[in-house]
Amino acid sequence: MDVGADEFEESLPLLQELVQEADFVGLDIEFTGLRSNLSGPQQIRYTAHSCNFYLFPTTFGILDSEFSFQASSVQFLNQYGFNYNKFLKNGIPYMNEEQEKKIRHDILTGNWRVRSSPDKDQIKVVIDEVTRWLDLAKEGDWMTLPGITGFQAFEVQLVLRQALPNIWTVLKDEGVVVKKVSKQHRWYLQNTSCDRESCWKENILLSARGFSAFFQMLVKAQKEMNFPRVSNLSKVYEVLNSDLNPTKNSGPEIVHASRCEKYVETKCPHEAAYDAFLCGSVLLKVAHLLLQKVHRIDPVPESSFPQYLDVLAPYVNQVNLIRAGVPKINFSGPDYPGIRPPILILSVKRWPGVSEQQVYHKFQNLCKFDVRRLTRSQFLLLTNKFKDARNILKEYRGHPTLCISLYRYWRHSPNVNCLLQVCGIVTAWALLAFTLGRSGP
Repeated sequence: MDVGADEFEESLPLLQELVQEADFVGLDIEFTGLRSNLSGPQQIRYTAHSCNFYLFPTTFGILDSEFSFQASSVQFLNQYGFNYNKFLKNGIPYMNEEQEKKIRHDILTGNWRVRSSPDKDQIKVVIDEVTRWLDLAKEGDWMTLPGITGFQAFEVQLVLRQALPNIWTVLKDEGVVVKKVSKQHRWYLQNTSCDRESCWKENILLSARGFSAFFQMLVKAQKEMNFPRVSNLSKVYEVLNSDLNPTKNSGPEIVHASRCEKYVETKCPHEAAYDAFLCGSVLLKVAHLLLQKVHRIDPVPESSFPQYLDVLAPYVNQVNLIRAGVPKINFSGPDYPGIRPPILILSVKRWPGVSEQQVYHKFQNLCKFDVRRLTRSQFLLLTNKFKDARNILKEYRGHPTLCISLYRYWRHSPNVNCLLQVCGIVTAWALLAFTLGRSGP
């Protein structure tokens, strides 16, 4: 099921119901809900609800997020049929906690302002249209502004009510309705109407938050989990559903819910809901495999999801890392020893003002590195593949302007170098003082 901004608010009650009833919610950056239907003591059956949520950053008031595309990423998504029209034109808004806190403060204190040019242009057109209508309208007359939906409808109402003291606005199915009223009646409506500003200001925040409400729903439901570390999701799924899995015939059965049957016969790698479905399936099947290993019998009698949680407990609170000093972070215990490729240091000559982004683009066709500036002309290069480190050392050996070598803390750290320089200066002054002291009378 594909969900954009138009469908999202209508689907929130269903999503909340699914989250509350789910044994767990699988996260693969995107989301899928799995709900358990126990059909017998030795057979577990799960219903998978797979949804693609198309997101687009909230543009509201002073909030105007920036993001960029990498050409190769766009080509990759094109190859797998990504729906850019849905994403750009009907993406579900979202914001983080700091953005929500700022917007909430601005709206509730009356400091809210329109920032983006498209919104400013739309607001100006609306105000001009309503102002021209007001010149000819009588008290009690009304007009409709069609085609304004979502939190933009609340946004338009907020601007109109602030700019024009002799109107009142109501949001209806056909659009924003503007009514000409007296100032006394306006005061009465503001203070007695169930549609008073304090109510729909909260509605503005709810609509602008968009998909963030679903994140908060998940946190409140306490169903989030970390998946076991895998190298290739599709292959792991295929192996777990093949005869190579000794628990293939006794493991949990996963079926697709109605309206979510797209993936019954069709494989859609790298599509959000499909990858999320694979993640949930892999988790269940790996948990059953571990449970069989613990009990040393197959089929495991009366296996249940709480038993799966018990057998997965050693992997809880562990997050896999890429291009870091350790393979994963353990939030509930000591971290694992690092088994990572060495850090490389790049020293640049005759390239004044070079930036981290320029260094990244210089090497991106050879291998992927995280780039971090160390000094004005030195950069650290981090990769998660030993092969990439070896290749770039070989490729740039003897290069006239780009010198790449293994990073050694005691040799390359600016702090260490500064300390050594200070110690050198102090030592030199001490020797000079000692020499002058001996040569004195």
